[in-house]
Amino acid sequence: MEKVELKFLRITYSHTHAGAYALILAEVKGDRRLPIIIGGVEAQAIAIQVENIKPARPLTHDLFKNVSDTLGITLKEVVINDLVEGIFHAKLLLDQNGTECEVDARSSDAIALALRFECPIHTYEFIMSAAGLKVEDGDEDKPEAEPVEKAEKSEKKGIKTATLDDLKEMLEQALNDEDYERASKLRDEIKRREQTN
Repeated sequence: MEKVELKFLRITYSHTHAGAYALILAEVKGDRRLPIIIGGVEAQAIAIQVENIKPARPLTHDLFKNVSDTLGITLKEVVINDLVEGIFHAKLLLDQNGTECEVDARSSDAIALALRFECPIHTYEFIMSAAGLKVEDGDEDKPEAEPVEKAEKSEKKGIKTATLDDLKEMLEQALNDEDYERASKLRDEIKRREQTN
């Protein structure tokens, strides 16, 4: 299966899931984003590493890294290897003195460890095709892509009652706003409608 290399981009607050966050991974050689919904504790574990905060005592992921370093285990790669009913699955590829093994992991834990070990993050093309969101050139730099009144008008139309053209317009706006979670829902609805036609 064709692998796609990813990098950590950011964590944003989820507007549609109370108390949840969207972990955004970006394609290294491409313009797609992979949004993964995670909880507050998981977001904190990642943010602590990204912001280079040193807690007084080791947290769980730091403990795992310390134990691994002590035992001569290296994390060679993290692979987001499956998407089942909207849940991302991941595996850790570990090496100890030439002996390699794979360990199943939650995607949020795998990313938290990848950042600590500074190892590559990959996924497969079928996952990017199913859940990735394409960002047009320059979209991330645009503070506002269309007038607020137009965006509000589009937003008032529910996803289920909007036309296909409206959905595509709403998807573009969600991408411009970097609301990747909403964009993924819109993308899913567009795909569902295009398959039924």
